[in-house]
Amino acid sequence: MNLTPLESQTKADRIAQIAEEMKAERIEVLDLRKKTIVCDFFVVCSGNSDVHVRSIAEKIEEKMKEAKSRPDHIEGRGSGWILLDFGDVVCHVMREEQRQFYDLESLWQELPQREDIELGDGD
Repeated sequence: MNLTPLESQTKADRIAQIAEEMKAERIEVLDLRKKTIVCDFFVVCSGNSDVHVRSIAEKIEEKMKEAKSRPDHIEGRGSGWILLDFGDVVCHVMREEQRQFYDLESLWQELPQREDIELGDGD
């Protein structure tokens, strides 16, 4: 089920709010709608330890399930970078060291905006 941009924006904002409640640091919501068709938003935040990263990710998963929005996939449990894939919103909860090394914000912000491709009628 595809969600409208407003719904995906609301979901991204809610994830960011939960991260803030869990004392995550440097919370950023990246709007990727004009850069990729993979997802609409990234939410990126930092935890100060592996335990903190895991706690933030678990709380996001729990609260979003209560809101009837379950992650399609979760990667990195037990590591310093946990990814929660909600389809239209992907949340990255990272130790600051990993975040600085991979620098997802710069990577995605430097990509040019995509132009919508018009499909021909097959002639």
